[in-house]
Amino acid sequence: MKKLIVQSCIILTLSLAMVGCRDKGNEAKTGDAEPELVADASANEYIVDVTNSKIEWKGFKPTGTHNGIINIENGVINTNNENDIVSGNFVIDMTSIVSHDLEGEKKLNLESHLKGTIEGKEGDFFNVNKFPDATFEITNLEAVENGNYNLSGNLTLKGVKNNITIPVQTSMENETLVLTSDTFTIDRTRWGVNYGSKSVFDNLGDAFVNDDVELKVMVKAKKA
Repeated sequence: MKKLIVQSCIILTLSLAMVGCRDKGNEAKTGDAEPELVADASANEYIVDVTNSKIEWKGFKPTGTHNGIINIENGVINTNNENDIVSGNFVIDMTSIVSHDLEGEKKLNLESHLKGTIEGKEGDFFNVNKFPDATFEITNLEAVENGNYNLSGNLTLKGVKNNITIPVQTSMENETLVLTSDTFTIDRTRWGVNYGSKSVFDNLGDAFVNDDVELKVMVKAKKA
């Protein structure tokens, strides 16, 4: 029995460590903001179809995970005649954050906490009354192979701008440009989203939220 208890404690400790220190293999490279790419007059313009575009999110804590989506409010992607992306930018509607893993009052409470619409907790996460939008500006696109690219851009969140690089795939479906990212993570504390972060606050014990937020971007844009 004593041996079993020890083994159980070891397993629990390892499990918590895995939640607190997730695999960094899919973490977006993050650095200082860079100049946004600007298309010339000959570029082809594609307008983001906001009804068929979204950002999936997933957050982690010792007791489980939460996941949902955020809407893209508007955006444009410009390409050359070979359908290579030459510039683009997006506006992300932070007021549209929804949770897909909860229902009823628990769902409402989580969404309100994330948005910062609970009095006294406005700054815990995204404070959408002050910062209703986030933006992404394309700064570089590096071809890898077979429609795969490393896409770099300035992500502005809560008034803080950092450059991130993420793996994406692009394709054309008739007159629609499709851009899909691999699943990647960002360290939310780089944008001042510090609630429950063990890297910012001491003595949280198991009552912490992981710094890494998992994201997946799916965009469809129609030729103007």
